[in-house]
Amino acid sequence: MAACRAVRERAQFGVASVQKLLGSLPVVAGFGSRLGIRDVIDGLCPVDDRSEFTHGQVVEVLIANRLTSPAPLVRVQSWAADCAAEEVFGVPAERLNDDRVGRALDAIAPQLDRIVGSVGVRAIDAFGIDVGRLHWDMTSISVHGEYAQAEEEFPAAKFGHPKDRRPDLKQVQAGIAVSADGGIPVFHRAFDGGAGEVAQVIPMMKALQQMATARRLLIIGDSKLISYGNLTAMHADGVTFVAPASKTYVSTGDLARLSLDTAVKVDYVAGRDQGKAAERRGSWHVIEDTMTLPGPRKRDPVLSLRRVFVHSSARAAAAVTARAKKLDRARDDLDRLQRGLGSRHYPDTVAVDARLAVIGKTRRVGAYLTTVTGTDPDTGKPTLTWTFDQAVIDAEAATDGWYALLTNLSAADIDAAGVLLHYKGQEAVERRYSAFKGPLAVAALYLKNNKRIAALITVICLALLIFCLIERQVRQALDTLGETKVAGLYAGRPAVPTARLILQALATMTIIPAADHQPPVIPQPTALQLRLLELLDIDPREWC
Repeated sequence: MAACRAVRERAQFGVASVQKLLGSLPVVAGFGSRLGIRDVIDGLCPVDDRSEFTHGQVVEVLIANRLTSPAPLVRVQSWAADCAAEEVFGVPAERLNDDRVGRALDAIAPQLDRIVGSVGVRAIDAFGIDVGRLHWDMTSISVHGEYAQAEEEFPAAKFGHPKDRRPDLKQVQAGIAVSADGGIPVFHRAFDGGAGEVAQVIPMMKALQQMATARRLLIIGDSKLISYGNLTAMHADGVTFVAPASKTYVSTGDLARLSLDTAVKVDYVAGRDQGKAAERRGSWHVIEDTMTLPGPRKRDPVLSLRRVFVHSSARAAAAVTARAKKLDRARDDLDRLQRGLGSRHYPDTVAVDARLAVIGKTRRVGAYLTTVTGTDPDTGKPTLTWTFDQAVIDAEAATDGWYALLTNLSAADIDAAGVLLHYKGQEAVERRYSAFKGPLAVAALYLKNNKRIAALITVICLALLIFCLIERQVRQALDTLGETKVAGLYAGRPAVPTARLILQALATMTIIPAADHQPPVIPQPTALQLRLLELLDIDPREWC
C-alpha cells in the first residue's frame, strides 16, 4: 500500500521572490501629488543639501503606511522593504529608521497649521469640494507615557474625558471639519487632552474662513458649539450654525409640553431604514419657536435664535425600551436587597441606605425611586419599603423622542425641516472618526514627545483626507456613468464602493523591481483592479 503512494518532494530553502507588494501605493502617490503634500512640506520645511531625500517624501511614505498597513507606527523599515515604497516615493527602505521618521515629524511640527491650511485649500480647488457647509466635532486619542516635559507650543497630553473610556491614560484631542460634499475632512487640528471643546470653536471658525472660497459658512456641530461668546463671534462674522441644544437651553418641561399633533412630518429616511417597508421606517416631525440668549453682562446684546424641536419615533422607541430595562434591573436589585435584610451584608439601615444609593446611581433610577428604611422593633432587623414614582416616570416619558436644535439660519431661507436635514449630515463626522480609529488604526499612541504626537496626528489626518477622496472619486466616476456599484468588489458581488473595499481590492497588486537595466514590471492586474484604477484615473505605471 505504501509503495503505491506518490513520492512527495520535500520543501527546500531558496532565494526570496523579487516581487514586492505594490498595492494602492500608486493611488496614494497620485492623490498626494494632486494635493501637493510633498511640495507644501518641502516649501515650509526644507532640508540641507546633504540630504538624499526630503521631509515631504518621508511624510508621503508615512501616509502610505497608514493607508496600507495600519498598525502601530513601528518597523516602518520592514514594511517599506516588503512593498514598493522606494519605487513609488524614492525613499530607500533602509533609510526609514526610527530616527529619520522622528526627524521628519520634528521638522513639520512647527508648521502644522500652515501645512493643514495649504493642503486643505488645494483639496478644495483640485477636487472641486463645496465647503459651504461643514460639520465639526472632536475626539480623544489615548497616549502612553508621562510626557512630563511637554513643549508649551504644542498640544499637551493630559487626563480628560476620553471617548475610549480609558481614564487611566492621558489623552490628546483632535478636531475635524468635514464637508457635506462627500464627507471630506478638509481641516483638522490637535488640542490639549484637557482642552474644553467650547473654547476651540472660534479658532476653528477663523481657520475655516481662511480656507473656504466663500466667507459665508454654515457650521454644523454638537452642543459644545453653543455658548454666548461663540454665537456672538459667528453673528459678527456672518457665519451660520446648527447645533443641538443642551439642557442649559431646553428644559425637560419644554420638551414635555410638545405634541405631535401640532408638529410637521419631515420627508426623511434614515440610512438604517433604507430598504425597509414604509410602515417599518422611523418617522421625524418638527416644531419650531424662538428663544433669546442674554449675555453674561447686562450691557451685552440679547441674541435671538430659532429653536427647532425634533421628534424621532426610533429615538422614542429606544427610550421606552431603555427605561423598561433599567427599571427591571433596578427592581431585581431591590428585591434581592429586600430578601437579604438582616443578613451579614445588610445588618443595619446604614448598609441598606448605602446599597440603595448604589442601585439608584448604577441603574440610573434615582429620580424615580422612593424608599423608606427603618428598624423592626421586635427583631432589630432593618426594614425597607420602596416604590417607583409613576408621575416622574410619566413626565420623563412625555419627552421621549424629542430634542432641540438651535440655529441662526433665517426662516426665510430654510424651514424647520431643512434645519433638521442639515443636522442629519453630522453623522459624516462620525463615519470619518470611525475610519480614523478603524481602517487607519489610530489606537493609543506611543511617541517620545508631544511635538511628535501633534505631527503624527496631522500625518494620520492627511491619510484620512486621501482615504475619503479615493471613495468620493470612485463614486463620482460611477455617477457620471449612471452606476452606483462596482462589480465583484465585495466577496465577488457588486457593492457600493467604500475606501476600505477599494484599498483591499488593490492590495494584492505587485511589482518586479528594475534589474539589469530593465524597467520595473507590474504583473497584469485583475479585471477588478483595472476597473478601479480606471475610475480613479490612475495609471500605476506613471508612478513606478
